Amino acid sequence: MAAVAESGSLSRGELPAGERLRITETFFSLQGEADAVGFPTFFIRLTGCPLRCQYCDTEYAFFGGQWQAIDDLVAAAVASGARHACVTGGEPLAQPNAPTLLTRLCDARLKVSIETSGAFDVSHLDARVTRVLDVKTPGSGEVGRNLASNLEHVRPQDQVKFVVCSREDYEWSREFVRERALYDRCQVLFSPSQAQLEARDLADWILADRLPVRFQMQLHKILWGNVAGK
Repeated sequence: MAAVAESGSLSRGELPAGERLRITETFFSLQGEADAVGFPTFFIRLTGCPLRCQYCDTEYAFFGGQWQAIDDLVAAAVASGARHACVTGGEPLAQPNAPTLLTRLCDARLKVSIETSGAFDVSHLDARVTRVLDVKTPGSGEVGRNLASNLEHVRPQDQVKFVVCSREDYEWSREFVRERALYDRCQVLFSPSQAQLEARDLADWILADRLPVRFQMQLHKILWGNVAGK
């Protein structure tokens, strides 16, 4: 895990409030999900999340972390040599300075995406940022946290993701995208919840229903397993 180094940490009082973020880790890896899957990417994982999805694989990002200067994070992303940068969490938008980081990454001419739970407003984010919006299914245990207004702001370059835990979750997700014709507005991703649903079953259901969504598995887990920093 290429975590944030101690030497780069800051005490809370050393920077103005608008110039810092609490960071769990930064690392360079292949993007494992969404439309940029397979591209070498610099990841910035922010600390904290108010949701508790039952399948969460980044619980280590709920607490702790270190204060980091936004400009230092951008400099690290540029120095990595990656063309892609991904801001993730936790829930990155739970920290109010996350939009500033996104804009500065874009200003550095990186291709920037954010992975967000969909529980926070995305309408104010820099238009250059690709939004990967996770719609919470009933099986997640957090379906009540979906912010419906976010779906009004998805664009063709954005992606809406469903982590499917069961046949019931699949049927709920299928009707959700059909009722809103989401596949006509953006790319829709269906992923099986690891250890809960066989990937082949989900693929078969999508094909049987001729559902125009993109099936995906988490590439990084296939390659390295469920480990931090990958």
